[in-house]
Amino acid sequence: MKCIFSGKEIPKGTGKMFVRKNGQILWFLNSKCQKNYLDLHRKPVNYKWTKAYVKGEVGIALKKAAKKSVDLLASQETDFSKKAE
Repeated sequence: MKCIFSGKEIPKGTGKMFVRKNGQILWFLNSKCQKNYLDLHRKPVNYKWTKAYVKGEVGIALKKAAKKSVDLLASQETDFSKKAE
């Protein structure tokens, strides 16, 4: 099994299992990963100690693209609500 946050392999007999209300099972390597994912809502691509970390210009471009898509979706939702009125 792999940790949902860090992406590292979880040794047998260790780790934490979290079950959401919808039945989805999340495995965490330790409480640090669990807190960052569930409580603080952090993204693994921003932290060097995770396997999902993206370095340099590629990382900056990905972060900008993600922000742009969120802004685009938000603007579409407001346009839709104006049309409904």
